[in-house]
Amino acid sequence: MLEFIPAEKLKNIFEVFGHFYSVDLKSGEKIDCRSVLEIITRQRKPSDIDLLLDDCPDAIFIMMNPGSSRPLIEVGNVISEDMINQLAVSLVPTKPDTTQYQVMRVMHYCGWSHVRVLNISDMRDPKSGSFVERFSDIESRAGFFAHSVFADNRFFELRRKLNKKPGAPIVCAWGVSSDLDPLIERCLGKVANTPSLTGLKKPCTENKYFHPLPTLQKDKEHWVTNIVAQINAQSSAQQERCT
Repeated sequence: MLEFIPAEKLKNIFEVFGHFYSVDLKSGEKIDCRSVLEIITRQRKPSDIDLLLDDCPDAIFIMMNPGSSRPLIEVGNVISEDMINQLAVSLVPTKPDTTQYQVMRVMHYCGWSHVRVLNISDMRDPKSGSFVERFSDIESRAGFFAHSVFADNRFFELRRKLNKKPGAPIVCAWGVSSDLDPLIERCLGKVANTPSLTGLKKPCTENKYFHPLPTLQKDKEHWVTNIVAQINAQSSAQQERCT
Protein backbone atom coordinates (compact mmCIF):
# COMPACT_ATOMS: atom_id res chain seq x y z
CA MET A 1 0.00 0.00 0.00
CA LEU A 2 1.35 3.43 -0.94
CA GLU A 3 1.78 6.04 1.75
CA PHE A 4 -1.31 8.27 1.98
CA ILE A 5 0.13 11.78 1.61
CA PRO A 6 -1.66 14.36 3.80
CA ALA A 7 -3.48 17.27 2.19
CA GLU A 8 -1.29 19.84 3.96
CA LYS A 9 1.79 18.47 2.22
CA LEU A 10 0.05 18.35 -1.17
CA LYS A 11 -0.93 22.04 -0.84
CA ASN A 12 2.77 22.93 -0.77
CA ILE A 13 3.44 21.05 -4.01
CA PHE A 14 0.40 21.68 -6.22
CA GLU A 15 -1.88 24.56 -7.18
CA VAL A 16 -5.33 24.33 -8.72
CA PHE A 17 -6.98 26.57 -11.33
CA GLY A 18 -10.45 26.29 -12.85
CA HIS A 19 -12.82 27.93 -15.28
CA PHE A 20 -16.13 28.86 -13.65
CA TYR A 21 -19.21 30.17 -15.45
CA SER A 22 -22.98 30.35 -15.19
CA VAL A 23 -25.56 29.60 -17.87
CA ASP A 24 -28.79 31.56 -18.26
CA LEU A 25 -31.37 29.09 -19.54
CA LYS A 26 -34.38 30.06 -21.66
CA SER A 27 -36.56 28.79 -18.82
CA GLY A 28 -35.25 31.63 -16.65
CA GLU A 29 -33.06 29.40 -14.50
CA LYS A 30 -29.34 29.89 -13.97
CA ILE A 31 -26.94 27.02 -13.39
CA ASP A 32 -23.44 27.41 -11.95
CA CYS A 33 -20.75 25.40 -13.69
CA ARG A 34 -17.05 24.64 -14.02
CA SER A 35 -15.75 23.53 -17.41
CA VAL A 36 -12.19 22.45 -16.60
CA LEU A 37 -9.72 22.15 -13.77
CA GLU A 38 -5.94 22.33 -14.13
CA ILE A 39 -3.74 20.87 -11.36
CA ILE A 40 -0.13 21.97 -11.67
CA THR A 41 3.02 21.78 -9.58
CA ARG A 42 4.22 25.10 -8.26
CA GLN A 43 7.52 24.60 -10.11
CA ARG A 44 5.77 24.02 -13.44
CA LYS A 45 3.19 26.83 -13.11
CA PRO A 46 3.52 29.38 -15.96
CA SER A 47 3.47 33.13 -15.33
CA ASP A 48 0.30 33.35 -17.46
CA ILE A 49 -2.06 30.74 -16.02
CA ASP A 50 -4.25 30.67 -19.14
CA LEU A 51 -1.33 29.09 -21.01
CA LEU A 52 -2.25 25.87 -19.20
CA LEU A 53 -5.29 25.57 -21.45
CA ASP A 54 -3.06 24.92 -24.47
CA ASP A 55 -0.49 22.87 -22.57
CA CYS A 56 -0.40 19.11 -23.08
CA PRO A 57 -1.00 17.55 -19.65
CA ASP A 58 0.54 14.33 -18.35
CA ALA A 59 -2.96 12.88 -17.92
CA ILE A 60 -6.64 13.77 -18.17
CA PHE A 61 -9.10 12.65 -15.50
CA ILE A 62 -12.82 12.48 -16.31
CA MET A 63 -15.07 12.55 -13.26
CA MET A 64 -18.75 13.03 -12.46
CA ASN A 65 -19.22 16.76 -11.80
CA PRO A 66 -17.30 19.58 -10.10
CA GLY A 67 -18.82 18.87 -6.68
CA SER A 68 -17.89 21.47 -4.08
CA SER A 69 -15.10 23.03 -6.12
CA ARG A 70 -15.25 26.82 -5.99
CA PRO A 71 -13.17 29.81 -7.15
CA LEU A 72 -11.06 31.74 -4.66
CA ILE A 73 -11.97 35.03 -6.33
CA GLU A 74 -15.31 36.41 -7.45
CA VAL A 75 -16.28 35.35 -10.96
CA GLY A 76 -19.05 37.04 -12.93
CA ASN A 77 -18.89 34.94 -16.08
CA VAL A 78 -22.44 34.44 -17.42
CA ILE A 79 -23.45 33.12 -20.85
CA SER A 80 -26.80 32.33 -22.45
CA GLU A 81 -27.54 28.75 -23.43
CA ASP A 82 -27.66 29.75 -27.12
CA MET A 83 -24.04 30.97 -26.91
CA ILE A 84 -22.59 28.01 -25.03
CA ASN A 85 -20.57 26.88 -28.04
CA GLN A 86 -18.75 30.22 -27.94
CA LEU A 87 -17.76 29.91 -24.29
CA ALA A 88 -14.52 31.81 -23.65
CA VAL A 89 -12.32 30.07 -21.10
CA SER A 90 -10.04 31.74 -18.58
CA LEU A 91 -8.66 30.27 -15.38
CA VAL A 92 -8.83 31.49 -11.78
CA PRO A 93 -7.34 30.13 -8.53
CA THR A 94 -9.54 27.39 -7.10
CA LYS A 95 -10.02 25.88 -3.65
CA PRO A 96 -9.12 22.19 -3.86
CA ASP A 97 -11.57 19.62 -2.57
CA THR A 98 -10.89 16.16 -1.18
CA THR A 99 -11.31 14.48 -4.58
CA GLN A 100 -8.61 16.69 -6.08
CA TYR A 101 -6.21 15.68 -3.33
CA GLN A 102 -6.69 12.10 -4.47
CA VAL A 103 -5.65 13.14 -7.98
CA MET A 104 -2.61 14.95 -6.53
CA ARG A 105 -1.57 11.74 -4.75
CA VAL A 106 -1.65 9.91 -8.08
CA MET A 107 0.34 12.74 -9.67
CA HIS A 108 3.00 12.45 -6.97
CA TYR A 109 3.47 8.72 -7.41
CA CYS A 110 3.38 8.87 -11.22
CA GLY A 111 5.82 11.81 -11.36
CA TRP A 112 3.33 14.08 -13.16
CA SER A 113 3.45 17.87 -13.01
CA HIS A 114 0.18 18.71 -14.83
CA VAL A 115 -3.21 17.00 -14.88
CA ARG A 116 -6.41 18.28 -16.48
CA VAL A 117 -9.76 17.36 -14.95
CA LEU A 118 -12.94 17.22 -17.03
CA ASN A 119 -16.39 16.08 -15.94
CA ILE A 120 -19.29 14.33 -17.62
CA SER A 121 -21.28 17.37 -16.47
CA ASP A 122 -20.10 20.90 -15.65
CA MET A 123 -22.91 21.48 -13.14
CA ARG A 124 -21.62 22.31 -9.67
CA ASP A 125 -23.42 20.35 -6.95
CA PRO A 126 -21.68 18.69 -3.97
CA LYS A 127 -24.48 16.14 -3.44
CA SER A 128 -24.60 13.36 -6.02
CA GLY A 129 -28.31 12.66 -5.48
CA SER A 130 -29.24 16.30 -5.99
CA PHE A 131 -26.97 16.51 -9.02
CA VAL A 132 -28.66 13.53 -10.70
CA GLU A 133 -32.10 15.05 -10.14
CA ARG A 134 -30.98 18.44 -11.49
CA PHE A 135 -29.27 17.26 -14.67
CA SER A 136 -32.14 14.87 -15.46
CA ASP A 137 -34.67 17.64 -14.97
CA ILE A 138 -32.76 20.20 -17.04
CA GLU A 139 -32.30 17.75 -19.91
CA SER A 140 -35.88 16.43 -19.94
CA ARG A 141 -37.78 19.62 -19.17
CA ALA A 142 -35.54 22.40 -20.52
CA GLY A 143 -33.88 20.35 -23.28
CA PHE A 144 -30.45 21.64 -22.27
CA PHE A 145 -27.67 19.10 -22.82
CA ALA A 146 -24.66 21.39 -23.18
CA HIS A 147 -24.00 21.38 -19.42
CA SER A 148 -21.66 18.58 -20.55
CA VAL A 149 -18.51 19.36 -22.54
CA PHE A 150 -19.19 16.05 -24.31
CA ALA A 151 -22.36 17.45 -25.89
CA ASP A 152 -22.18 17.71 -29.69
CA ASN A 153 -22.36 21.50 -29.79
CA ARG A 154 -19.23 21.78 -27.63
CA PHE A 155 -17.13 19.68 -30.01
CA PHE A 156 -14.38 22.22 -30.69
CA GLU A 157 -14.00 23.11 -27.02
CA LEU A 158 -13.69 19.42 -26.14
CA ARG A 159 -11.12 18.77 -28.84
CA ARG A 160 -8.91 21.50 -27.37
CA LYS A 161 -9.29 20.13 -23.85
CA LEU A 162 -8.47 16.55 -24.87
CA ASN A 163 -5.11 17.65 -26.24
CA LYS A 164 -2.45 15.82 -24.19
CA LYS A 165 1.03 14.36 -24.32
CA PRO A 166 1.42 11.35 -26.64
CA GLY A 167 0.45 8.22 -24.75
CA ALA A 168 -0.84 10.18 -21.75
CA PRO A 169 -3.71 8.31 -20.09
CA ILE A 170 -7.31 9.41 -19.89
CA VAL A 171 -8.44 8.18 -16.47
CA CYS A 172 -12.16 7.44 -16.17
CA ALA A 173 -13.34 7.99 -12.59
CA TRP A 174 -16.99 9.09 -12.73
CA GLY A 175 -18.46 6.53 -10.34
CA VAL A 176 -20.68 3.49 -10.67
CA SER A 177 -24.23 4.84 -10.50
CA SER A 178 -26.55 3.73 -13.31
CA ASP A 179 -28.27 7.14 -12.95
CA LEU A 180 -25.27 8.58 -14.81
CA ASP A 181 -25.72 6.35 -17.88
CA PRO A 182 -26.90 9.13 -20.26
CA LEU A 183 -23.85 11.25 -19.40
CA ILE A 184 -21.45 8.30 -19.47
CA GLU A 185 -22.66 7.19 -22.89
CA ARG A 186 -22.30 10.75 -24.22
CA CYS A 187 -18.75 10.90 -22.91
CA LEU A 188 -17.69 7.48 -24.19
CA GLY A 189 -19.11 8.37 -27.59
CA LYS A 190 -16.26 10.90 -27.79
CA VAL A 191 -13.38 9.07 -26.07
CA ALA A 192 -14.08 5.30 -26.17
CA ASN A 193 -11.59 4.66 -28.98
CA THR A 194 -8.71 6.40 -27.19
CA PRO A 195 -5.96 3.75 -26.77
CA SER A 196 -4.81 5.17 -23.42
CA LEU A 197 -8.26 5.06 -21.76
CA THR A 198 -7.99 3.58 -18.27
CA GLY A 199 -9.60 3.53 -14.83
CA LEU A 200 -10.62 1.12 -12.10
CA LYS A 201 -13.64 -0.57 -13.63
CA LYS A 202 -16.30 -2.11 -11.42
CA PRO A 203 -16.38 -5.88 -12.05
CA CYS A 204 -19.08 -7.14 -14.44
CA THR A 205 -19.72 -3.67 -15.90
CA GLU A 206 -18.79 -2.07 -19.20
CA ASN A 207 -18.67 1.63 -18.33
CA LYS A 208 -18.64 2.08 -14.53
CA TYR A 209 -15.35 3.29 -13.07
CA PHE A 210 -14.79 3.75 -9.35
CA HIS A 211 -14.68 7.34 -8.15
CA PRO A 212 -11.45 8.54 -6.45
CA LEU A 213 -13.25 9.33 -3.19
CA PRO A 214 -15.02 6.28 -1.72
CA THR A 215 -16.49 6.64 1.76
CA LEU A 216 -14.03 4.59 3.81
CA GLN A 217 -10.44 5.73 4.37
CA LYS A 218 -9.01 2.29 3.56
CA ASP A 219 -10.87 2.37 0.23
CA LYS A 220 -9.43 5.81 -0.54
CA GLU A 221 -5.95 4.39 0.05
CA HIS A 222 -6.71 1.33 -2.09
CA TRP A 223 -7.97 3.51 -4.95
CA VAL A 224 -4.71 5.49 -5.09
CA THR A 225 -2.54 2.37 -4.85
CA ASN A 226 -4.54 0.46 -7.47
CA ILE A 227 -4.82 3.25 -10.05
CA VAL A 228 -1.09 4.04 -9.79
CA ALA A 229 -0.27 0.35 -10.28
CA GLN A 230 -2.59 0.14 -13.30
CA ILE A 231 -1.20 3.30 -14.90
CA ASN A 232 2.39 2.14 -14.39
CA ALA A 233 1.62 -1.29 -15.82
CA GLN A 234 -0.01 0.17 -18.91
CA SER A 235 2.87 2.62 -19.36
CA SER A 236 5.41 -0.25 -19.18
CA ALA A 237 3.41 -2.29 -21.69
CA GLN A 238 3.24 0.70 -24.02
CA GLN A 239 7.01 1.21 -23.84
CA GLU A 240 7.61 -2.47 -24.62
CA ARG A 241 5.45 -2.22 -27.74
CA CYS A 242 7.53 0.75 -28.90
CA THR A 243 10.90 -1.06 -28.56
